[in-house]
Amino acid sequence: MNKERFPYQALPDAEVDRLKELSRLCKGDILKMTSLAGSGHPGGSISSLDIYLVVFSYAKIFPEDPYREDRDRIVVSHGHTSPAVYAVLGRLGFFDVKDAVATFRKAGSIFEGHVERAIPGVEWSTGNLGQGLSAGCGFALAAKVRGLDYHTFVLMSDAEQVKGQVSEARKFANKFKLSNITVVIDYNNKQISGNFMDVMPMDIRANYEADGWKVLEVDGHDYKALYSAIKQTVEDTSAPYAVIAKTIMGKGVSFMEDDEQYHGRALREDEMKRAFEELSIENDRSSLMKIRDAMCIKGKTDSCRRYAVSVDLGESVTYNPGDKIDNRSAFGNALLDLGRRNCGKGGKTPIIVFDCDLMDSVRTGKFARELPDYFFQMGVQEHNTATVAGAASICGVISVFADFGVFGIDETYNQHRLNDINCTNLKLILTHLGLDVGQDGKTHHCIDYIGLIRNLYGYKLIIPADANQMDRVIRYIFSEYGNFAVGMGRESQPIITDEHGKPIFGGDYTFVYGEMDVVRDGDRATILSYGNMLHRAIRAWEILREKGIDVRVVNVPSVLDPDVNALERWGKEGPIVVYEDHNIHTGLGSIIANSLVERGVFTRLVKLGVRRYAPSGRPDELYKVEGLSVDDLVRAVEEVL
Repeated sequence: MNKERFPYQALPDAEVDRLKELSRLCKGDILKMTSLAGSGHPGGSISSLDIYLVVFSYAKIFPEDPYREDRDRIVVSHGHTSPAVYAVLGRLGFFDVKDAVATFRKAGSIFEGHVERAIPGVEWSTGNLGQGLSAGCGFALAAKVRGLDYHTFVLMSDAEQVKGQVSEARKFANKFKLSNITVVIDYNNKQISGNFMDVMPMDIRANYEADGWKVLEVDGHDYKALYSAIKQTVEDTSAPYAVIAKTIMGKGVSFMEDDEQYHGRALREDEMKRAFEELSIENDRSSLMKIRDAMCIKGKTDSCRRYAVSVDLGESVTYNPGDKIDNRSAFGNALLDLGRRNCGKGGKTPIIVFDCDLMDSVRTGKFARELPDYFFQMGVQEHNTATVAGAASICGVISVFADFGVFGIDETYNQHRLNDINCTNLKLILTHLGLDVGQDGKTHHCIDYIGLIRNLYGYKLIIPADANQMDRVIRYIFSEYGNFAVGMGRESQPIITDEHGKPIFGGDYTFVYGEMDVVRDGDRATILSYGNMLHRAIRAWEILREKGIDVRVVNVPSVLDPDVNALERWGKEGPIVVYEDHNIHTGLGSIIANSLVERGVFTRLVKLGVRRYAPSGRPDELYKVEGLSVDDLVRAVEEVL
C-alpha cells in the first residue's frame, strides 16, 4: 500500500487522457447533484475541478485506507465547491459517487452543501472563507512536531485571498518554515458580485512573495503544467509554495464559461439538457431522484474522528494558605510539568502551546523557555492562532491556546465555532476575565465568555476557584479528548479553605466535571458562585453568620453544566442567589434559571452580575460601583429572606 507522492517525472499522455475523461464525468456529476438539490455552486466547482483531479490523484492518499496516519492532508478552503470534491473523491474510489450525487444537500446525508470532515478524503469542514490556509498550517505544523512525512495541500479560491486571516497564515508559514505545505489557488477572477479584481483588487502573487513564499503561475486546466508545478512545490523544501492556477468558471460547458451567474445557481431544465449534450452525459436524474426520495431523513450521527490521548498526568500539587500563588501561575506550573512529562517522550501525546505576544501575562513563559520546540509565538494574530491550534490538535497533538479572554474567545468566536464543528482537541486558556481585569477598562473586561462558549455545542468551560482546583483541572482536561476552555481573572485569589483552614481543593481532592462543591453549609438560602467571586461569597457568608443567618455557599466550576439534581434540591429548600463577575443576561444566573424552570422548580432567584460596560478602576472599586461588592451580596441575601 506504499504510494509515492506525485510519482511521474512528467505526466504521461495516458494519465492526461484519464484525467480528461474523469473531468467529463465529474462535470456531469456536479450538474446532476446541484440540479437534484436545486441549489449549490456548479460554476466554481467546475472551475476548481481540474485542480482537484490532479491533487487528489497524485497526493499520497489512500481510498482503501483513508485515515492512514502518514497520508497527505488536503484542505479545501472554499468549501462551497463541494460538488467537485464529492465527484472527484467518488470517482477515485473513496465512496460510491452515486450516493453523493443522489443525496447532495439532503437532510441526513453526509454530503452537505459545504465539505464535511465526515466524508472519507475530507480533512477539514469548511464554509466560511479565509480559514483554510490556517487549518493547513496547523496540519503542516503537527507533521513537523511529530516527525511525520506527509505534505499538506490547501486548495483555495481567489476571492478569499483578500481576507486578513489568510495574510496571518502566510506569515506564520514563512516564520516557522513550513516547506511541507502547498497552496493552489483557483484564479478564475469571478465571485458572486462580478470580477475579483473589480470587487476587491489584490495582487495575489506579490502578497505571497512579500511574505516569503515562492509562487508559480500555470493554466489550471492544463494537466501537465499543473502537475509539474505542484510536483516542484513538493520536492523543493526551501520555502512554502503557492501555485496560482488560471481557470475559467464553468469550463467545458459553453454557456457557463466565465459567467458569474453560475457561481451559486443550479441549471434550469433547458440548460441541463444543453450541458448534457455538450458533455455527452447520460441524463439519469430520474433514477437518481428515486434514490434521493427513498433516503430517510434522519438525525445526523456523530461524525467526529477522535484519537486516544496518552498523557502522563503527574501528581497534583497542593498549595497552602499564605502561598504566593495565583490561578494563572498554577496553570503555568501545571502546564510545564505536563510538558516535561509528555513532550518528546515516546508513546506520549505531544503538547504544543500557542501564544499571541502575552506569554508572561498568561503564564506560558516557563514552558516556552524550557520547551522551545513545542512553543509557537504567533504575534498579534489571534484569528490565525485559533484555527492553527484547532487544526493541529486533530493530528495527534494536544494544542494549548492561552490568551486574554477578549482576544481568546470574543475576538475569535467564529474560529472556535469552526473548531467545534471539526471536533478538535483544543485547550483554550482564558485569563483576565471579568471586571477583575480592572484598570485596563471596558475594552478588556471580558464579561461575555460564558454566553459565547455556551453557543458552542462541543466546548466545555471550567472556572476553577483557586490554585489547587486549577492544578487539578488542567491535568483533567489533558486526559480528555475534546475542546475545553478554562477561565480565570487577573488578580491573585486566596486558597479556598474549610472553616478549619484546610485547603478544600488540595490533598486527595479530584476534579469531576459537572460536580459542584459546597464550601460553606447553611439552610436558609444558597449562594452560587465561581472563580474570583467565590472567596468574596465566603466573606459574605461570614458576615451573614455573625448576623445569625446561615446560608450555603456553593462553588460551580463547570458553569455550563451544573448539577441539576442538587439545584432542584436547593431550589425547593429556599431562595438562590447567583453571584458572578459576568454579563448578568448570559452568565450562570441565566443557566440556573433555565435549569430550574425546565425541571418545574419555582423559587426566588436573585442574579448579581455585570449590567453594563464598566469604567477603569481597581477590581474592588469596580465591584462596589457595579453593585457586586461583598456588602451588596449580603444585602441581596437579607432582602430575599
